[in-house]
Amino acid sequence: MKITRLATTAPDFDARLQQLLHWSEDTDAGIEQAVAGILAEVRSQGDAAVLARTAQFDGLHAASVAELEIGAAELKAAFDGLPAVQRQALQLAAERVRRYHQAQAQACCQGFEFTDDEGNRLGQQVTPLDRVGIYVPGGKAAYPSSVLMNAIPAQVAGVGEIIMVVPTPRGERNALVLAAAHLAGVHRVFTIGGAQAVGALAYGTATVPRVDKITGPGNAYVAAAKRRVFGQVGIDMIAGPSEILVLADGTVNPDWVAMDLFSQAEHDELAQSILLCPDAAYIDAVAAAMERLVQEMPRAAVIRASLEGRGGLIHTRSMAEACAISNRIAPEHLEVSAAEPRQWLPHLKHAGAIFLGAFASESLGDYCAGPNHVLPTSGTARFSSPLGVYDFVKRSSLIDISEQGAQVLGPVADTLAQGEGLQAHARSATLRL
Repeated sequence: MKITRLATTAPDFDARLQQLLHWSEDTDAGIEQAVAGILAEVRSQGDAAVLARTAQFDGLHAASVAELEIGAAELKAAFDGLPAVQRQALQLAAERVRRYHQAQAQACCQGFEFTDDEGNRLGQQVTPLDRVGIYVPGGKAAYPSSVLMNAIPAQVAGVGEIIMVVPTPRGERNALVLAAAHLAGVHRVFTIGGAQAVGALAYGTATVPRVDKITGPGNAYVAAAKRRVFGQVGIDMIAGPSEILVLADGTVNPDWVAMDLFSQAEHDELAQSILLCPDAAYIDAVAAAMERLVQEMPRAAVIRASLEGRGGLIHTRSMAEACAISNRIAPEHLEVSAAEPRQWLPHLKHAGAIFLGAFASESLGDYCAGPNHVLPTSGTARFSSPLGVYDFVKRSSLIDISEQGAQVLGPVADTLAQGEGLQAHARSATLRL
């Protein structure tokens, strides 16, 4: 494989790194136009537009959207009908994801109050969203893990109603996906997908209820639709191609690192896998392992295209420099494949998820470690976070002013309001003096 090799000592390193990282977020004009038309139809025609587009894109014909809803009994039957090994794996994954997000809720999603010197009580009230929609991809592949990662934090947050949409081309329903919906506490499931599903959730129809927020991954049409409906509803993020960056000190089995790089490359041709290491001989060993192991991979063609198009093997001066470059990249998944991984943790500021040590493969995070696998991509980990319980709650400020507090704060508000030319604001404060 012809994977890009870079060295930080090269004079053109910065330019070549930027070229390697470049990914155009520009949406195809044809996709944007199509999505705009679909959303307009759903907004004006409701169920009729959803039915027409579902028949067109998924080959799934129904007389009403109600026929496209899967009831709780069918979800439970799907769970009960799974082979024991699948049922147990799904249960264990769900339990671990739930336990992690319950701990997250305790740490991140609590209200508070305090009383200041004037007797004013100030604070924050945290309340769950009333209704959310989760989009689960369907068609080429089934993603029960996406059901768990989106629905469980919403359930832990206390969301009143969780609506799931999943395309089922030609009516093919995946038992694992339905079983995951049962385990994760999804309230209603509709077999619709694409921009029409996003529109139905955002605007509401006679059958599909309008939600407050939409989360979950999808194709370019789904991403474009989420971007367009933002403001009508909240969204989690607009995700780009999957990414992995491995920081290696040369102590971990090179076969393991090679396979970890494959684990993202097999997603699609635009996925990105990068190795940063100060040991040139180790980089050679990983490259040799990749060349040998790729021949065993069923998705070898996709892996090769991804690695040759966007992969990188970068020789650094030190692990400290590797950490600094990792912060510039701000990867979705960051593996610290080192003998003492925690010594580097204080140097790492920007990453969606950080995997520490030889045994922390990224794939465990995708399925069953516990933390969420919905992560910021394309450098957005510089300013955004993994999907979590905090995405399914909102915060309201609490302001309880005492009579004494009004005498102290009123003149301050009066002065500032007069300075802004807002006399009613000023008068509102001074009337209480």
